[in-house]
Amino acid sequence: MHIDIDEKRCNGHAQCELSAPEVFSVNEDGIAFLLTDDPAAAQREDVRAAVRRCPESAITLVDD
Repeated sequence: MHIDIDEKRCNGHAQCELSAPEVFSVNEDGIAFLLTDDPAAAQREDVRAAVRRCPESAITLVDD
């Protein structure tokens, strides 16, 4: 699983952080970033939910 965050599109809504707090966080500038670039198998559905919930479609996901 490869996760990419388009920082230019991110507006800091933090929906990703709410969906998968072990994988995503939002910095003080309101930009999402990855806490891990290799989420555990148990976290993958939460990552998919984060992608769906992002109002800016700033997160893309490519499954291995």
